[in-house]
This record gives sequence, C-alpha cells and structure tokens, in this order.
Amino acid sequence: MSSASTTIKFLKQSTSPVWIEQALANLDTILLDHSHCERKAAGVALNLMFRYPSNTKLVRSLTAIAQEELEHFEQVNQILERRGISLGPLSAPPYGARLKTQIRPSEPDRLLDSLLISGLIEARSHERLGLLGTHCPDPDLAAFYRGLMASEARHYGIYWLLATTYFDREVVNQRLEELSQAESDLLSTLHPEPRIHS
Repeated sequence: MSSASTTIKFLKQSTSPVWIEQALANLDTILLDHSHCERKAAGVALNLMFRYPSNTKLVRSLTAIAQEELEHFEQVNQILERRGISLGPLSAPPYGARLKTQIRPSEPDRLLDSLLISGLIEARSHERLGLLGTHCPDPDLAAFYRGLMASEARHYGIYWLLATTYFDREVVNQRLEELSQAESDLLSTLHPEPRIHS
C-alpha cells in the first residue's frame, strides 16, 4: 500500500493505510465527496482559463480537462443515483483551502503556484483512486476507480507540462519541492471525516 507514490513524482509521502480503512468503511460518503471533487476540479480548470485567456496552450489544455472532469462528475452522480445516495452538501476537509494559502498573490508566481497545486491535487487523486480501485470490495466500483486512474495521471501531467511551458524548469522544480512537502504535511494527520483528500 505504501509504495504508490514511488511512481508519482509529485508526491512526497504515500497515503496511510489508515485512510484506506476509513474510506472503505465509508464508501457512500467517499462517493459523494468524489462527486464534489470532480465538480471542483472542473471549476479550477475553468477559473484558470478565465484568469489567463491569452495563454493559448493553457486554455486549450484546460478546456479538455474541464470537459473530462464534468464527464467524471456525471459518472459519479449516476453511481450515487443507483445506490440511492442524494446529491447534497458535504463539508470540505481543510486540504484544499490550506493548499490554496500557499499560492503567492503576485504574478507570475500566482500562475506557477496555481498550476503546481492543481497538479498536486490531481496526483493525489490519482493515487487515492488507485488505492480504492485496488482495495474496494465492490467489483463494479473498484473497476470504475481503476478506469479513472489514467485520466487523473494525464491531468497532473498536463498541469506539470503547462508549468514548464511558462516557467524555467529549475524554477518549477524548486517550487514543486516546497509545495509537495506542504501537501504531504497537510495529510500527515488523518481528518476525522472520510473524504478523498482527508
């Protein structure tokens, strides 16, 4: 279980087996949170497109990501409906909000940090959906999560490529080192409420 991050260059620490146990014991909540995560991921891509409309490669790449995240949102919602789980509000874990505090306010730092943090979130999603795909006792749900892994990997790769398109690779690597440490630190204590990023 602890070797997942060895193939995910963005992540400093692998997910704890305790998270897997918590997630599997609360699959309905994890599914509802997953729906929220896909919607938020589409929103992040759209917001970056609106903020940087003259960055042609960014707009083209993030249009594709936003479309795919919305497709995943619809797929998760169909699973929720089949399981009789109503769409509704769910309190967010501190993960996303605290990661956003790492974004520096001035350009071009803001763009770099936004791309790298989006990439980190996608990398963690890739890892955790993979863990659910491996350990989930429901075979259909396990297959669904395994099927999402490739697109999550592609998404964090796109954010990485965009960062290295607009910034020197050495600058990107140095900032990624700092942000990936902050990301792992946020997950070092398990959030009491089961979430994809808890």
